[in-house]
Amino acid sequence: MCDHYMAPPSLANPALACMQEIQDECWRLGIPLKTRHREVAPNQYEFAPLYGYNTTQVDQNLMVMQIIEEVSARHGLAALLQEKPFNDVNGSGKHNNWSIATEDGTMLLHPGKINKATGNPSAFAVIMSAIIAAVNEHGDLMRMAIASPGNDFRLGACEAPPAIVSTYLGDDITFYLSHFKDGKGEGEYVPQTKMLDLGTHEVLPFEVPAEDRNRTSPFPYGGARFEFRAVGSSQNVSMVNTVLNTIVAEKFAEFADAIDAGKDIHDLARETLNENWRVIFNGNNYDEAIQQELTDRGIWRIDSGVEAIATLTAQKNVDLFQKMKVLTKEECESRQHILHDHYTGTVDIEAKCLIDMINQHIIPSVKAAGVGPLSDLEAAVGTLKAAVAEIHSAEDSYKAAQLSRVLRLETMIDIRAVCDAAEEVVPANLWTLATYKELLFLDSHT
Repeated sequence: MCDHYMAPPSLANPALACMQEIQDECWRLGIPLKTRHREVAPNQYEFAPLYGYNTTQVDQNLMVMQIIEEVSARHGLAALLQEKPFNDVNGSGKHNNWSIATEDGTMLLHPGKINKATGNPSAFAVIMSAIIAAVNEHGDLMRMAIASPGNDFRLGACEAPPAIVSTYLGDDITFYLSHFKDGKGEGEYVPQTKMLDLGTHEVLPFEVPAEDRNRTSPFPYGGARFEFRAVGSSQNVSMVNTVLNTIVAEKFAEFADAIDAGKDIHDLARETLNENWRVIFNGNNYDEAIQQELTDRGIWRIDSGVEAIATLTAQKNVDLFQKMKVLTKEECESRQHILHDHYTGTVDIEAKCLIDMINQHIIPSVKAAGVGPLSDLEAAVGTLKAAVAEIHSAEDSYKAAQLSRVLRLETMIDIRAVCDAAEEVVPANLWTLATYKELLFLDSHT
């Protein structure tokens, strides 16, 4: 499994030709896909586009998703953009790399450049304090922005961060900011580097950043940018970036108002860091004991995507969007309603698909083989139909979404176990559905 990661796409299956055509189609539309490579899971691949403005990148991301699906079909493949199509196998997400710059291109998250442009060696610390405060105060909105049915399956393991919104800064920046907030120093932050030696004569040792980003963190700093790693692979990232831009803009505005009123900028940054320090975490976010510790700290934790969506109309969030002139109260309500409807609609489709799979494939296979949990399968169909009917009769979109989450993350998982039990005992020649082995290893099954 580990050998698959980061290797070039193999000529043994049609994936490489497909990816090459996707890159070509995107290039013709002015979308440069900078890299392509395998990912951790079998038959999983990744593209990385060149960075650009928020609005352009959001639109281009949607175009790339459509091109991936259209081109893959021409190669006899199906592109699965779902967050967790296979159980116990790495899911898929988007790494939303977010940064901010002035109109003339000065990068606010690049310590050397912003400190030089401002003539203030502590400018980077001030900016970071505002962003840290934004994450601590509005982690619920960040969780809302990544809420989707597929992400409820994905978050929490296999390179997907948990639904606890902390930020990783790395030991060097954390040490620097800790000294800054405690009044032990106001000097410039200089990122550490190290030499990387590949051990070959062809490539000389070269300098790289001393610290990598933390892959278990939902929002790690990665050098001149933050990487929102919790975004789902099927998502439109417009809400994600709207939230990030709005919560940081609010903090910048609050800082500006305080400074205009005579507050010392360094004192303001120190106070802000001290008030919001709890949201910084550089350790292993997968550790369940650590997750409880972070929860006890009071860091935003919303395990249910349905409940996360419901925070969009929390009073503090409506006030935020109205104050920043981004969304009105009615627009917040309508978006919450639509997101809940989307959640319910997705689950409705999948539940009905599962009913068809059981009726048209699994039950006939069990009957033909004369083995397997036939009565449990027949009962499962009734359970699914009753659950779908209950969702359709729900009083509003919020209640329907709550019922849908129970169906998808509890009922359907239990029924899936019954289906797996049938697959274990039915002979292969009588099993009419594709197996994981056939779906995941194209080099031996195409």
